[in-house]
Amino acid sequence: MSSFPLQRPAQAAGLDSRTISRAKLGDIDAFTAIVEAYHARCVRFARAMLRNPDEAEDMVQETFVRLYRALPRYEERQRFESWLFQILGNCCRTANTAFQRQSSRTTHDDEAVERMASSDDPAAQFDHEWSEAVRRALAEVPEYNREIFLLHYVEGFSYEEVERMTGVKQSALKMRVKRASDQLRTRLSEERR
Repeated sequence: MSSFPLQRPAQAAGLDSRTISRAKLGDIDAFTAIVEAYHARCVRFARAMLRNPDEAEDMVQETFVRLYRALPRYEERQRFESWLFQILGNCCRTANTAFQRQSSRTTHDDEAVERMASSDDPAAQFDHEWSEAVRRALAEVPEYNREIFLLHYVEGFSYEEVERMTGVKQSALKMRVKRASDQLRTRLSEERR
């Protein structure tokens, strides 16, 4: 069995502490800078976390609303990025719970069709199919492992930061990341066959 490495996307440049301090004091331009710096990363994380990836933009917007309200209480001893992603993770878990409740009450329509980007370029088509395969495989990873995997492997947070964000001890975090990685490798190698 061959392994398929998942590459970590480029990270947003961290903001300087002055921008965050100004945003804490109500500076809208500073808050806008925060949104611009982290929006793409947050959307990527939300799409991977949510059972309904179409809700990603809504969850990110909700996250920034909560962030704005909570900024005056932010303490600089915690890294800003980990605090932001803790809020985002809470929003995603809440949305997943609501989605699960809603989907258990409604019947699934078999006519749901996957949208596939049509392209004359075989390389672009392969990239789209591969990213869809990764998305499907990641969706099969249990939520409690998927979040840890995304925070550590994709978003680049240390185990210490993930422990503070989730309350899960480091030994368990490492096991969850390993289980998620193993499950993804297995599923992606099956997709390739």
